[in-house]
Amino acid sequence: MTRSSNYYTVIMVIFPIYSLSKWMSTYSELSSSIRTLLIVALLSEKWIWYLP
Repeated sequence: MTRSSNYYTVIMVIFPIYSLSKWMSTYSELSSSIRTLLIVALLSEKWIWYLP
């Protein structure tokens, strides 16, 4: 009985940590791609103004 209890305790500790790290990595990828899009949009806007 204690062995299965320990097993569930380990799952209850590891699963939230794993899902949180997964969410954080997804969020950081999204934020970096949004940042890249913003930089590209700003640069292209400046280039459009400098076109003759």
